[in-house]
Amino acid sequence: MPNIKSTIKRMRQNEKLRLRNRAARSVVRNRIKKLIRTLKEGQVAEAENLFPSVCSALDSAASSRLWHPNTASRKKSRLSKLILKTKQAANA
Repeated sequence: MPNIKSTIKRMRQNEKLRLRNRAARSVVRNRIKKLIRTLKEGQVAEAENLFPSVCSALDSAASSRLWHPNTASRKKSRLSKLILKTKQAANA
């Protein structure tokens, strides 16, 4: 445990930030999992309705640097491909 006041304060701040970041990452992961789950169940229309909220969560994670912007972009691209692929399979 540090003795210096500024270091003690910095540790408190880091802990708060860590918990906030952890919660935000959890929200993004849960939305992605929900989207994939609905696709596996074959509910393409529901997945298309969820996709904008997933994109929004990914964009906010990228803007706050929780995730690298390229990672967020890659995930959005792959999810949109997955939706299109599932949609085409359902129509065929």
